[in-house]
Amino acid sequence: MHDLGAGRGPFWLDDWLRANATDVVAWRRHIHAHPELSRHEFATTELVMSLLRSVGLKPWVLPTGTGVVCDIGSGDRCVALRADMDALPLTEATGLPYASKTDGAAHMCGHDAHTAILLGAARALAGAPELPGRVRLIFQPAEEVMPGGALDMIAAGAMEGVERIYGLHCDPRLEVGKVGLREGALTSAADLIELRLTSPGGHTSRPHLTADLVHALGTVITSLPAVLSRRVDPRSGTVLVWGAVHAGQAANAVPQDGVLRGTLRTADHEVWTMLEPLVAASVESLLAPTGVGFSLDYRRGVPPVVSDPESHALMRAGVEAALGETAVAGTEQSSGGEDFGWYLEHVQGAFARLGVWSGEGPMADIHRPTFVLDERSLLCGVRTLVHTALATLA
Repeated sequence: MHDLGAGRGPFWLDDWLRANATDVVAWRRHIHAHPELSRHEFATTELVMSLLRSVGLKPWVLPTGTGVVCDIGSGDRCVALRADMDALPLTEATGLPYASKTDGAAHMCGHDAHTAILLGAARALAGAPELPGRVRLIFQPAEEVMPGGALDMIAAGAMEGVERIYGLHCDPRLEVGKVGLREGALTSAADLIELRLTSPGGHTSRPHLTADLVHALGTVITSLPAVLSRRVDPRSGTVLVWGAVHAGQAANAVPQDGVLRGTLRTADHEVWTMLEPLVAASVESLLAPTGVGFSLDYRRGVPPVVSDPESHALMRAGVEAALGETAVAGTEQSSGGEDFGWYLEHVQGAFARLGVWSGEGPMADIHRPTFVLDERSLLCGVRTLVHTALATLA
């Protein structure tokens, strides 16, 4: 396994990776072949516990039964490193020899790599002659479901005493050896909206004698995004997109019920806090003239991931120390959601995108059955996390 950061030190990290690079790859492949869905990561949790205990560490499992927390080192100062462990409910189509052996579950988002990377960083740090403080390892369950397993971690006390937190996510749009960094918003808040409408129903020849439910649905579908675009700062990256609408069967019957579902996203934390009451008031005013009854289920998902300037600078220093100045790449702000944002509600931190594209052939995107990654990225990830923790504790 070619180590793109070999020789950059510290010596104990170089030595550990030279001796254990194949183990990091083997861990990732084992997890990849045995994926577990959100809050069912029992075997993955046991593997993590076993590998941490084998080097003298004392990890503990969340009360929910999945997810692991472990401290390395000593002292008052503590920096956290986070990886997520859950797979997606997809069927893999890569044809790899270590492809998923579990029907309907596959690591098509790179969480197998994230877990192996943090395991590598943990065992390397455990062998360091000394550390300038504590490093807290957070192996998180249930990132793929809203509002996310980060809340389980926080509720269990994983953020107590932590001054900063960092994380990585695989990015097939970046070549291996590159790490994408961005100060400020990296991902968006992502909320779910479900609107249920009711009407007495009736014949389409007499809409004036009932409440036209389908027309009311259409009004909300077209008008609510327009209303929000005039009530929210356009620089916030706020976007409402409908994903499902259901109502009626017969062409000549006004249906009695219907449902509309969509996602509302924003990169601005202040805007995120005001969206729920704004949506509720807007829906009520849009539907008032129609006579249609409604119930609105607004489910807050995850906050935006916003890397503060100091944490961003520390992570950049970590990447440069780990892989060189040319490894730092810019990266765009995404409308996707990531529950790492919950940690940033409690402490400052930064999140980065880890290049996993080999540089040859197509870029197989995440959340697709064909997603693959260049395993040299695993060692790049180990080095990045270790150096970021050291830079923060220095």
